[in-house]
Amino acid sequence: MPGGVGREDIASSVRLFHLADVVEVIHRTNGVDAAVEVARARRGSHFDPAVVDAFCATASDVLDASADEPNWHDLIAADPTLQHRLTDPELDAALEVVADFTDLRSTWRAGHSRGVAGLAAHASEIAGLPAAEVTAIRRAGLLHDVGLHGVPATILDKPGSLTATEFERVRMAAYYTERVLARPAALARLGAIAALTHERLDGSGYHRGLSGAALSAPARILAAADAYRTMIEPRPYRPALSAKQATGELLAEVRAGRLATLAVEAVLTAAGESRPRRRTGPAGLTPREVEVLILIARGASTRQVARALEITMKTAGTHIERIYGKTGASTRSTATLFALQHGLLDTLEPLDS
Repeated sequence: MPGGVGREDIASSVRLFHLADVVEVIHRTNGVDAAVEVARARRGSHFDPAVVDAFCATASDVLDASADEPNWHDLIAADPTLQHRLTDPELDAALEVVADFTDLRSTWRAGHSRGVAGLAAHASEIAGLPAAEVTAIRRAGLLHDVGLHGVPATILDKPGSLTATEFERVRMAAYYTERVLARPAALARLGAIAALTHERLDGSGYHRGLSGAALSAPARILAAADAYRTMIEPRPYRPALSAKQATGELLAEVRAGRLATLAVEAVLTAAGESRPRRRTGPAGLTPREVEVLILIARGASTRQVARALEITMKTAGTHIERIYGKTGASTRSTATLFALQHGLLDTLEPLDS
């Protein structure tokens, strides 16, 4: 399954994986002889005969050697059958599968990742973030708990308080999320956002303890969305909070300086807990003006802004003038500082010319 293919229609690399997936476990639990026995028993049915014969002839060397980890990127690059470029819809579908599989780590978390992703995306639109950022935060929301695969289910489902050691395992999940997603370059930025879900403005979050301007607008919104969804879902150590209770808790986090005011307001509006407001960013910036601000903060000239957004230079200049007026900036430096203070920059890479 799923295609019902067999024999030579299965890539040689995959036929190797079929054998390795089984014999590694058998060897670890029962030794080399048991691994060879299983391989021979499944020769010609589950496993390719040629692969089994090659393995059995060198089983002791293969299983007992402390070989370096293979370079998976080189392996994939060398095998066209392992390569498939995903379209945007296909990528979204794949990330949803990852989200659902992650939530299976605990019955208490069913639907959590999709819920966070949807709430964060809606809140991002309300906050006036550009469309590209809305897409990024939705995808990061789907992936924000991937690191939980490194946390034992006994900890995730524990009905009482966690010990210091157990909580440290939970804190490490954010690190695992960042590292797992860093290896595919296409997912690295999503991982960078997802890994900030549990950071807080006052530096009390984890795993890096970042604060203030180090937390981008997508990260701030994702943190608020995750906090709200977690509160209204049951957990083994407490029942679900009502929407009213969760709203109160979220506002308390704002007063304590842990969550961003604009992010929480956007999340509560998206959740239907406050009156919808016109979609604007900080200082009343429109989504287009946020895009322009990000570009000029990264060094773009008016001409480069126009080219990047496919607008006229006159329109780009008008946007810049309005941005300066709304933010109270008088120079590019003060506009950049405003963007940093409001988490609108998660990279300081120069704009491509």
